[in-house]
Amino acid sequence: MNKSTSKQADSAETFKQDVINGLTSSPKHLHSKYLYDKRGDKLFQKIMEAEQYYVTDAELEIFNTRCGEMLEITNHFEGPFDIIELGAGDALKSRELLKCLSESGKDFTYYPIDISANIVELVEKDLPKRIKDLKIKGIVGDYFIALEEAKKLSQHPRLVLFLGGNLGNMLPEEAIKFCKELHAHLSKGDLLLIGFDLKKNPWTIFNAYNDKDGITREFNLNLLKRINRELSANITVTQFEHYESYDPETGACKSYLFSLKEQTVVIDSAEIKFNENEPVFVETSHKYSLEETYKLAKKSGFKPVKQLLDSKNWFADVVWERG
Repeated sequence: MNKSTSKQADSAETFKQDVINGLTSSPKHLHSKYLYDKRGDKLFQKIMEAEQYYVTDAELEIFNTRCGEMLEITNHFEGPFDIIELGAGDALKSRELLKCLSESGKDFTYYPIDISANIVELVEKDLPKRIKDLKIKGIVGDYFIALEEAKKLSQHPRLVLFLGGNLGNMLPEEAIKFCKELHAHLSKGDLLLIGFDLKKNPWTIFNAYNDKDGITREFNLNLLKRINRELSANITVTQFEHYESYDPETGACKSYLFSLKEQTVVIDSAEIKFNENEPVFVETSHKYSLEETYKLAKKSGFKPVKQLLDSKNWFADVVWERG
């Protein structure tokens, strides 16, 4: 068995165990990273284009209008540097930053990191067509393993990107742990540019995750279709529904799937029972205040350096330095 085949086998086995463990837990849950198969990637791109989904437009505005400040940030580096993007997706937002830096003569190499091999391959093919002479090396994998691989490829100082409110996909206690671990993986003087979806009118947030065309609903239900396809499960997808909630006090925006009836599904050799209306927690999208971002930086050992907000103050890209 060659290395790539072994990785695929390990990944399939991990997927199966994570799904079975999650659905036999109480309360039931599924890991949000498994939403992003090939069809999930396409559905998420449609979500980002939806009228109610403001997150992409807000962050794009920052990158489209604040090029000078972005250049100023990278003047922190005296020579060549690396830009490492965690959860790069299709690089829609980061490519504006990359284009700005490239056209200004900055010497950098871009490392897009994503769990989806499909999306990394697309980015590696697409970006060099859009940005002349771009140096790019995609890495497939979980964040910290891929970050260590990037470190082996280059010893240059790093600007790490974690955009799109991705940190919000973690519960607050998980976010603190993640940032502390990220701090441990970086070197003194490295910079982190991290996106935060800010607290705002609750209906604006709620509607963003309940788009009128039902794309978010289909995105979440697609995970059940993936389980059927890849794990030979017998889930009747029409017997589940999508539900969204937002708590404006805590900033917790959560997605669930719930069973419409009492039923039993079979995944591999596991029989899993669902009660009528039993929820399965799928994803969180936590919203922050600016004050909460400062506290998070300090708790995890970073020094807040700069904050960039869109014109509506709905989204913030903040820069932290690793001391």
